Amino acid sequence: MVVEILSAVAVAGGAWLAASLRVVKQYERGLVYRFGRVRPNIRQPGLALLVPFADRLQKVNMQIVTMPIPAQDGITRDNVTVRVDAVVYFKVIDPVLAAVNVQDYRSAVGQVAQTSLRSIIGKSDLDDLLSNRERLNEGLELMIDSPALDWGIHIDRVEIKDVALPESMKRSMSRQAEAERERRARVISADGELQASHKLSQAAATMADTPAALQLRLLETVVQVSAEKNSTLVLPFPVELLRFLDANTPKRETPPSDASDASDANGQVAPAPREPDDAAPRP
Repeated sequence: MVVEILSAVAVAGGAWLAASLRVVKQYERGLVYRFGRVRPNIRQPGLALLVPFADRLQKVNMQIVTMPIPAQDGITRDNVTVRVDAVVYFKVIDPVLAAVNVQDYRSAVGQVAQTSLRSIIGKSDLDDLLSNRERLNEGLELMIDSPALDWGIHIDRVEIKDVALPESMKRSMSRQAEAERERRARVISADGELQASHKLSQAAATMADTPAALQLRLLETVVQVSAEKNSTLVLPFPVELLRFLDANTPKRETPPSDASDASDANGQVAPAPREPDDAAPRP
């Protein structure tokens, strides 16, 4: 009889321990509901002792959650249609608020992230979406973090992943980039020509002051041309010498010509042409 009583007590004690002991993992926190009311003390990782049939344990994950935001279609401030997707990183900092104030905090954060992403698209230009993403990420993080604080959620990070553009816009941007590169190339080439002209002007002024420098440069050019084993050698001729020869060469005088003193090859005067009669003779 005593053995049976002890056995029954042992079984009841085992059932009570099985119903009252729970294991909370390292990355979790436990909330105890006693008759539907949340207890203020949060169960830490390890064994949690509950009152059987009175307490209910809810575990809340405290790890950082990575949630992709579905791609959202929107129109930028400069009237360009884009498709933007992002990713948000958040974690629970207050298990009581995350379990009591919101029914499903994951779904709530996802909906707020989608609406905030559409809002940030409408307030930004296309150039900002493509080149100034850090500022947009900060603004998007603030927009999502404001309502999430009341839910015991902390937004750790928000990043825009991709910006999809229409094909026509891609072609327009490629043409714009090509035109910009051509403009820079022309500016660089013109700048080089300007610097070269300044150097050539200085060299010309130096050679004008020292005529022997021009002759030395001429001889150096001849040496450079002849060093390439060419069969033809071109020697430049000074223009000043041509002008000197032209100025000192006597000019030939041409005799005046008179149209009235026309003569043939034998020196005789050519007969004048016969004029027709004014009127024909009458019969």
